[in-house]
Amino acid sequence: MKKISILDTTLRDGEQAPENAMDPEKKLKMALMLEECGVDHIETGFPASSKFDYEATKLISKEVTQSGIATFSRTLTSDVQLSLESGGREKNHTIQMVATGSDLHLKNKRNISRSQAIEEVINTVKFAKQNSDCRIAVGIEDASRADFDFMGEITEAAVFAGAHQIILADTTGYATPSEFKKLIQFIRSKTGDGISISTHCHNDLGLAHANTLAGIEGGADEVQVTLGGIGERAGNASLEMIASTLFFKPECYSSFTDIKLDKLYKVYQELCSEIGLDIPRNQPVFGTYAFSTAAGIHQQGVLANPDTYEFVKPDVFNREREFFVSRHSGKSIIKYILSNKAMDQDPKLLETLYANCISSRAENSCLSMIELEFEIDKFMKTFCKVA
Repeated sequence: MKKISILDTTLRDGEQAPENAMDPEKKLKMALMLEECGVDHIETGFPASSKFDYEATKLISKEVTQSGIATFSRTLTSDVQLSLESGGREKNHTIQMVATGSDLHLKNKRNISRSQAIEEVINTVKFAKQNSDCRIAVGIEDASRADFDFMGEITEAAVFAGAHQIILADTTGYATPSEFKKLIQFIRSKTGDGISISTHCHNDLGLAHANTLAGIEGGADEVQVTLGGIGERAGNASLEMIASTLFFKPECYSSFTDIKLDKLYKVYQELCSEIGLDIPRNQPVFGTYAFSTAAGIHQQGVLANPDTYEFVKPDVFNREREFFVSRHSGKSIIKYILSNKAMDQDPKLLETLYANCISSRAENSCLSMIELEFEIDKFMKTFCKVA
């Protein structure tokens, strides 16, 4: 089994999306919570972009002791210098520098040639190597839309200059899993086994999760993810989904992580509170109703044996299953409540309770178990008086 390193970029890529900004103290709070979850590397921000990211990096680098930290920079020595000043020059600091991969970006965003892009990488990697003991990572932006031969040239130049890691970014969510896997395999053929390869996948087509897993299949050693999948546009591959997939399906990927799944939901709730994000109802693992059901057939199955409809277990995440009652529920939920109350389950009574408490419910009406118990108790008092 291979350990997959987790680099969490919630505080950089996640935080830079609209309405997700956090001040340095909030970022420190989140970083310490992520550390408790077993994250291997915590990306603190882009120190050259603002005084807030610079200060946040200084705070986090002083307080985080178990996880490594990572900073983001362009392939500019001035950017790297600010990352070193704020994050330190030690091995626990990963200097990430973003190289330009696709011709589309070279021409329209950077207005530079391929040779100039490679020269930037070589100069910046050498500067970082000469001025620190940091882990040096070269991230290739828009790699999934770039020419393979050019990706190979950047990779070989970066490794020759002293880079320890190559990060391949599906910046626009362009790739399919098969395409991204081929890219990872190609870059692995250029680096050999001594260089780490990391993935950075965006979710524009909803494929960030699948592409990241395909990257692992292709030979990636590390994945870049965010809590709840927050990030630019449609977001990034999510920490909880990748860690959960490798937990529940380790045999498919021969891989594992050190993430403590039982701690993640609490951290996600804190993140949502800090940035004012509503928790979606149907999000995998973290969704409000991810471990809930109002369907009678499902309730009947789960009450008999949770495995019938629960492959992903709520207790793994320190969450609980919940039953809700709507017009889609059946008699099994009433039987369950009556059984817990040691009450008679006379068929006529069941039919009466079902008719009055479930089948007559309005289309969007939904009760919790506690509310249903209250309705049953109220009905039974009336029913007994009438009887």
